[in-house]
Amino acid sequence: MSTGQGRAGSGAEDASRVAVSGDDGGPTTVFEHLWTPYRMAYIRGEGKPTGAHDCPFCLIPQMGDEEGLVVARGERVYAVLNLYPYNAGHLMLVPYRHVPDYTDLTPAEVAELGRFTQTAMQVVRAVSGAHGFNIGMNQGSVAGAGIADHLHQHAVPRWGGDTNFMPVIGLTRVLPQVLRETRTLLARNWPDGRPGSAGT
Repeated sequence: MSTGQGRAGSGAEDASRVAVSGDDGGPTTVFEHLWTPYRMAYIRGEGKPTGAHDCPFCLIPQMGDEEGLVVARGERVYAVLNLYPYNAGHLMLVPYRHVPDYTDLTPAEVAELGRFTQTAMQVVRAVSGAHGFNIGMNQGSVAGAGIADHLHQHAVPRWGGDTNFMPVIGLTRVLPQVLRETRTLLARNWPDGRPGSAGT
């Protein structure tokens, strides 16, 4: 087995290669390593909420809609823009109750979460022509949940070619609209009669 040295960049190792040859003399497999030391704070849970008192998903409903980026409020669930979106129009559907797991939801909460997910897709398609969606929730920090203690479902709109060299090489997302404008646009087109109060 042979190893290569990583490139020096900004005083840190960026990547390295590990080449492994099979015992049978077969082809060599090259494993790429991307060093991301900035993620250690995330892994250690630094700055994560410790309960409902400092949970963003519990605090957002107490804010004004524009300040909290709330698009729509239901009886048991609300829709809010992601502050750090993967794509423009990235919504999260969030139950008001501070529960961590999908199995903790009541049947009524599950039903409203489903309706809000459908509505989110319909509204985003209507205003932006999204070609598709990534819909899902990460259950538990080990599965990638940024805030594992408060269940939230992502609705990420997708377009053909939306993954290009900017996010892949430049680690940069290009978002064509500021979040407050996106919130107002989606809230005005939310069909259930419960749009956010600000800007309507």
